[in-house]
Amino acid sequence: MRSSRVITDVAEVGPVVDPVPRQVSAHGTAAPGVRTRSQHQRRKRIVQAAAALASRGGVEAMQMRTVAERAGVALGTLYRYFPSKMDLVVAVVGEELDLLESSIERRPPQAATPAGRAVDVLMRATRGLMREPELADALIRSLIMAEVDTPFGDRMTGLLLRVAADGLTPERATEEQFALAGSLSSVWVHELLEMLRSRRTYEQIQRRIEIAADRLLADF
Repeated sequence: MRSSRVITDVAEVGPVVDPVPRQVSAHGTAAPGVRTRSQHQRRKRIVQAAAALASRGGVEAMQMRTVAERAGVALGTLYRYFPSKMDLVVAVVGEELDLLESSIERRPPQAATPAGRAVDVLMRATRGLMREPELADALIRSLIMAEVDTPFGDRMTGLLLRVAADGLTPERATEEQFALAGSLSSVWVHELLEMLRSRRTYEQIQRRIEIAADRLLADF
């Protein structure tokens, strides 16, 4: 089974009701941590199955019944974790963002300027996404049309703030700083869509993002 690994080098939904009974200790109480571990593993299989299907056929291929079959879970179990397809899309995006953040922690951007560090992150994400263009297209298009709350924009904005301004968090950033980082994130999403539509080359995207970063992050 393909493991979701799109944004490297380059959402968690709320509590669920697990249909599998908890293991019980000799004293008749639930063994600590067992249920949580089981839920985490099952959820991960579901997200990986959804990502694998989307990488071959876009969101249209992420039929809930097909995802359940590929993940080896009952359809009812899938709906307990993800009430809709869009919730599942958001979860796939969340995992990709986790991977991007881990990549940044392992290899922080080394550019001397805030704009240079932000461009490093965005182009690293671009390279990763374009390794799976079907999945990238499915994720970006679905998020633009999302009918559920998604942390994608705020998480990307927060990541750009951290790398551009030496660990600045959204809570400590000024309203202007948060807006400028968010605008740069929006520019990246738009340019990525243009690339997926074959209207931009990688080099053109990089140049446009460099220009936007230089202007937007000039005072960071």
